[in-house]
Amino acid sequence: MFFKKLAALIRQPNFHNALLWVSLGLAGGVLLWNGFTMSLEATGTTEFCISCHSMKAYVYEDYKQSIHYRNTKGVQADCADCHIPKPLGAKLVRKTIALNDVYHTILGTIDTPEKFSAKKQHLAERVWETMRATDSRECRNCHQLEQMDFDHQNAAARTQHQQAKQLQKTCIDCHKGVAHRLANTDEGFSLE
Repeated sequence: MFFKKLAALIRQPNFHNALLWVSLGLAGGVLLWNGFTMSLEATGTTEFCISCHSMKAYVYEDYKQSIHYRNTKGVQADCADCHIPKPLGAKLVRKTIALNDVYHTILGTIDTPEKFSAKKQHLAERVWETMRATDSRECRNCHQLEQMDFDHQNAAARTQHQQAKQLQKTCIDCHKGVAHRLANTDEGFSLE
């Protein structure tokens, strides 16, 4: 019965039917877009990132010891600040690539400390490669060489930042252990 009425509405186009279909289409589009943006936001939270065991047990514990988690300025960078681009196109690419992480979580690729330790260097190198390719875009959301007050940095930092600016180096070239300990070492977290 319903489908017969629907077919009759479609076969007899008029202004009211057209208005109904356009309204339904717009409402459906708004609902889909809101659902899409809400899911992008929900999957970009630290809570979502650490909802899998391997991220919470290994990566998050490192991060909690870093300057990006706790510092004298009281500013905290969360997972998304460093790992998810802000521009929509780049964000969608990153979210698509992250499906590989979900796949490997399901497989249990890094679900033990031993498995994680064996893969940590490879995982870190993938992130560093991405950061180099984007000129450390996510770092630069907060840190910009042009805005640094070199006079208030220690001598080593001042020299290195000025050289980095001249040599067009990117943040990750020098700051690999700033938020997570380096693989097979206790190095990292040395910056204030």
